[in-house]
Amino acid sequence: MKFYLGVLFCCSFLFSAAQDSLRYFNAEQLIQIVKKYHPLVKQASLDIDYANADILQARSAFDPILQNYIAKKTFSGSNYYNYTNTELVIPTWYGIEVNTGLEMLTGNRLDPERTTGRTSYFGVTIPLAKNLVIDKRRAALQQAKLYVTMAITERQVTINNILYDALQSYWQWVSNYQQLQVINNAVAVNQTRLVMVRKAYKYGERAAIDTVEALAQLQSFQYAQNEQLLNYNNATLQLSMYLWANNNQPYLLPPTIIPQPGWQSEVNIAAQQLSLPALLQSARAIHPELRIYNNKLSILEIDRKLKFQELLPKLDFTYNQLGKGYNLLKTATTVPLFDNNFQYGLKFAVPLRLSGGRASYSQAKLKIQQTTLEQNQKTQLIELKVKSYYNELITLQQQLILQANNLANYNRLVRAEEIRFENGESSLFLINIRENKALEAQQKLVELQAKYYKSIYALQWAAGLLQ
Repeated sequence: MKFYLGVLFCCSFLFSAAQDSLRYFNAEQLIQIVKKYHPLVKQASLDIDYANADILQARSAFDPILQNYIAKKTFSGSNYYNYTNTELVIPTWYGIEVNTGLEMLTGNRLDPERTTGRTSYFGVTIPLAKNLVIDKRRAALQQAKLYVTMAITERQVTINNILYDALQSYWQWVSNYQQLQVINNAVAVNQTRLVMVRKAYKYGERAAIDTVEALAQLQSFQYAQNEQLLNYNNATLQLSMYLWANNNQPYLLPPTIIPQPGWQSEVNIAAQQLSLPALLQSARAIHPELRIYNNKLSILEIDRKLKFQELLPKLDFTYNQLGKGYNLLKTATTVPLFDNNFQYGLKFAVPLRLSGGRASYSQAKLKIQQTTLEQNQKTQLIELKVKSYYNELITLQQQLILQANNLANYNRLVRAEEIRFENGESSLFLINIRENKALEAQQKLVELQAKYYKSIYALQWAAGLLQ
């Protein structure tokens, strides 16, 4: 393969003025550049970082909390109370909260239920019904992790779509370049023919009208040459839309960079999957748009479980082991639980109609049904796209064979007419007619070749495999 591009991933081959002598550019290099430097791909990567930040935000709900409360009251010269409470609260994954703290209470007018002096405690709060299986904190963290997976999948969707557009532009650029070479070759042939006809006229072997015929043919090809050059330059600009440097600056392909010579030189084509059953299986299993729906359904399932908790009664049990002074460990080990130095509470609450819970749970289930229907529809659309592009690919394969034979026959006719012309049995007019037909056939063959390669990558795009 003739290219001198150096280290592809650094993109230095393409984005420095010192390397304008480099010539060849192929589809594989385009794919690597788009995946590494295109702004939309970079933006999708930022979305992943943002989703990871959401995980950290969700984890904060499980952070231990150290808090301190100080209160004092005096009135009319009387010291009502001095109160200090230092507490550590530790949320756990299963909804249980562990707390421990130190208290000191002194004063002249205190609530008889309150214990004076230094005390300490260690306790737990356990949900026995609602929030036992899942609560908002656990749901938020689970969903945040799924959003990261979804962001990664959405990045793959972005890459799949951008690569499709970029490769369509690439093969259009290749097609325009190849057609320009066809026209350039036709112009060169007719320039030579015009010189020969003029010499033959000068020596009296051809009529003057033959020189006009040769010149008219040359001018028509030169006109087509200018049009094709315009098409090629515009295709170059279109392709440059997908080329970016590592400093986030767009890059314009210079005229010195041309397509990889030869259609068969595109080695990346050979690696593409072209089996319809395999493509359909891959599309169902790994297409990023379908996997996004899987992520959505997982997120909605977590939401459904959370909404189901609203149908359960709230039953929370709280227990604190108390200790005199600040040596809680000594006090707790000498007294059995629920025997002495303890405090507990049992809180029960339930909405009598459960209207809010029933509505939220029904909505959660409806969202799952709606998303499942959307996923089924998307699956059907993707499979139809794969089959459609596969049909196009098979048809183009057949058309390429027919058009190649057609071109070969037109070239034989041109050559035969040239021999007859040399023998004085034909005219330049007939040669031009044959030549025009051969040129049209060659241009059509180039178009079909470009469409064929476009259809290969379109097939990969439809199956979600352009990664």
